[in-house]
Amino acid sequence: MVFSGSLIRLSVCALAWAVLAGCATPGDPAQRVAHPVVMPRPGGLHFSPQDKAKWEAVPLPGKLRTAFQLEKHDQRVALSAHAQASASMLRQRLNVPADQLGRLQFTWQIDNLLAGADMGEQASEDSPVRVILAFEGDRSRFSAKNTMLSDLTEALTGEPLPYATLMYVWCNHRAVDSVIVNPRTDRVRKWVVESGPAHIRQWRQYQRDIRADFEKAFGEAPGALVGMAIMTDSDNTRSQVRAWYGDIRLD
Repeated sequence: MVFSGSLIRLSVCALAWAVLAGCATPGDPAQRVAHPVVMPRPGGLHFSPQDKAKWEAVPLPGKLRTAFQLEKHDQRVALSAHAQASASMLRQRLNVPADQLGRLQFTWQIDNLLAGADMGEQASEDSPVRVILAFEGDRSRFSAKNTMLSDLTEALTGEPLPYATLMYVWCNHRAVDSVIVNPRTDRVRKWVVESGPAHIRQWRQYQRDIRADFEKAFGEAPGALVGMAIMTDSDNTRSQVRAWYGDIRLD
């Protein structure tokens, strides 16, 4: 999200949300006391579209909200997201120890790409769909810039920036399996799982090895998984998109 001048403080807070900081909108302490979901064994975790009420709505300061709602789409119940120059997300707080990280499975569909969007450019960093994972880790390894961002985020929201955030995204043109470093902080990496228009208006299903993907993206072993979110945003390109999310599983 792009801000300047007197809005720099909101920029940092928006960044915190965009990387699933686990913080609440400033002034809303109720959202900060939600209890995390602990990974059970065996069977993992299953998040269904019908569980929308269990997801925490996360607005971004100064942004219009993307509309999320349950609906039947292509003969299945799905969680629809309609972004109109907007950006917001739904989040689950988690507590999955590093040694229990397994596979992530998810499905989604989009109605259109976002003209002009580029996940590697700060001014046009929109995506029709995102599945976002946030991890804890050794914060002493933060750069001075990331330490500043984390400290300021905590001062504004009561919670620090995640140690690392891995996003699975749909890009306009970047190669599948390429990893994009967020232009604001290198503690956010975006993994392209779908690219281009070939599969729009089709349900797409993915299975990812969380540990392997994290190690490739960040060059180190992951810590505990502390949050997951879905996000559809079109605020930078000032455009609109419809998307649908199906089941998400952590095994």
